[in-house]
Amino acid sequence: MSAVADRSSILDAPRVVPVKAPTRYRTLWLSDLHLGTPGCEAEALLAFLQGATAERIYLVGDIVDLWRLRARPYWPQAHADVLACLLRLARDGTAVLYLPGNHDDVLRGRIGTRFGRVAVVDDLVHTTADGRRFLVLHGDGFDVVSQHANWLWHLGARVYSVLQRANQLVNDAVFSGARRRLRVSGFLKHTLKRSVNMIGRYEAKLVREARRHGVDGIICGHIHRAELRDIAGITYGNSGDWVESCTALVEHHDGNLALVGRGHPVGQRPVTAGRHGQTVLQPNPRDSTMIEQAGCGASIAKPGRAAR
Repeated sequence: MSAVADRSSILDAPRVVPVKAPTRYRTLWLSDLHLGTPGCEAEALLAFLQGATAERIYLVGDIVDLWRLRARPYWPQAHADVLACLLRLARDGTAVLYLPGNHDDVLRGRIGTRFGRVAVVDDLVHTTADGRRFLVLHGDGFDVVSQHANWLWHLGARVYSVLQRANQLVNDAVFSGARRRLRVSGFLKHTLKRSVNMIGRYEAKLVREARRHGVDGIICGHIHRAELRDIAGITYGNSGDWVESCTALVEHHDGNLALVGRGHPVGQRPVTAGRHGQTVLQPNPRDSTMIEQAGCGASIAKPGRAAR
């Protein structure tokens, strides 16, 4: 894994592809929405949710950024609309499961309760359509900084908010109307996280946790790094975020997993057949992440509490 982020990602053109009819998925994983912060791409997320349907939606932590809301209330209409959309989906029959993360950790005290028909749950196992089992968790319990220097996360969140605001002001002043907009905060955050949080070690810990539970793969969020690949025989999936990458992890009805973003697949070119003859997707050239297929489907079993 390269220690330096792809610098071509500094300029990242927002690309929202119109959806003529809802895309139907079996399962949808969303994480790190950070509703309640200026950086949340709530309009893009709402468009994505309106263009996709799923039998089951996992909200894999940091959905509402309670850290930021406690420090400085920020709740525009678009953020309220996203929550209303999720509640409406749950009311209309979609199984919506909320696994709290570190930015909404107060909800960990509400495990087993419901908000409307949205269930607040602990780490769990998702069984895929072809019978493979995936441990689902936010992932902050495997982050050294989050575990042992929580104050640094709070400080970093404040610095990152300042960077995002500066980034927005520069975009409005210099790149107004341009298709390609400067994303300095995303570039800096990605670069720093690779060195400070040691993403490779983070992923290795999660792979070991998957093995400890005897499952075929693991799906998480937390580090804002969308990923779907095989690591030493374990499928590692990270659903990304809706601050920078605007990505989600989905399961098709044939059991195939894929990363999608803003209503379109992440990586457009089929490369080869994966296991069971399914397609492996290659990312766009500027994205160093290897996007791979992984078979899947859905019934849930509760594992024991992970040892951190």
